[in-house]
Amino acid sequence: MALAIVAPNKSEKELNAWKGIFLELAPDINLQIYPDIQDNALVEVVVLWQHPKNILKEFPNLKLICSMGSGVDHIMSDYVPENIPITRIIDPRLTFSMTNYVVMGILNYHRQFKRYLENKKSKTWDMTQPEIPISVGVMGVGELGGDVLDKVNALGFPCYGYGNSPKNDFRYPYYHGEELQEFLDQVNIVVCLLPLTPKTEGFLNATLFKKFKQGTYLINVARGMHLVEEDLIPAINSGQVSGALLDVFRKEPLEKNHPFWEQEEIMVTPHIASITNYKAAAPQIIANYRNLINQRPLLNEVSTDQGY
Repeated sequence: MALAIVAPNKSEKELNAWKGIFLELAPDINLQIYPDIQDNALVEVVVLWQHPKNILKEFPNLKLICSMGSGVDHIMSDYVPENIPITRIIDPRLTFSMTNYVVMGILNYHRQFKRYLENKKSKTWDMTQPEIPISVGVMGVGELGGDVLDKVNALGFPCYGYGNSPKNDFRYPYYHGEELQEFLDQVNIVVCLLPLTPKTEGFLNATLFKKFKQGTYLINVARGMHLVEEDLIPAINSGQVSGALLDVFRKEPLEKNHPFWEQEEIMVTPHIASITNYKAAAPQIIANYRNLINQRPLLNEVSTDQGY
């Protein structure tokens, strides 16, 4: 039995770090790293990140698929053998980093940091309206979205949640499904933390932007495929969207000729809102490897029906 890591976009340094932690914590595991897999038939567990399409067809005895991070859309959008469980990583540090990033974006907008950077360049001393009143809405209120709401609430801002499914006794005002317009009417900052599923792909589009309050600010830290990129700049030019902080894109790295680079109202960061910590992730994968062998329940198993 072997465990294979298939993450061709990871650097040699990153893969060596993963190899090192496996050797330290579980030297008994037969670890293989793509593309240097000795025998595909021995592989019963795979760990995936941005893997080649249809790679899972090459492992005839596969019994478990593990995401290297918290997201599983890269797996669910590809061929997955029937009845093979999928797990993901849950890491408090990942939540910590994601929340801090989103709060940073919210506060920069609230206190108009971009405006003061521009004023510094022009040596302009302008004390008028130092704060933009804000009300924050988070779309996708799982572990990450819930933590963002907690921190935003602790700062004293009104906050609201939205998701695809109803939630009983949610700790903040919550809307779901067809209540989208009611949700959007409450907020002027929208944070996207939705899971990527067939229902949510392209969710951030021209139709949605028209439902925004005039001048709503957008933060997308979920997946690049949530945003119909060609719809954003027209929405900004019309004033329906005041600007955006984007950490994820349909194609990464963002191409040098992409118009987002030149749009002043769009802040671009290179998918760094939160990064999987291999020291936190590897023990969860190792635990699930052993759970599989011993026929125990898996940690952080994904619902294949819901896609997350």
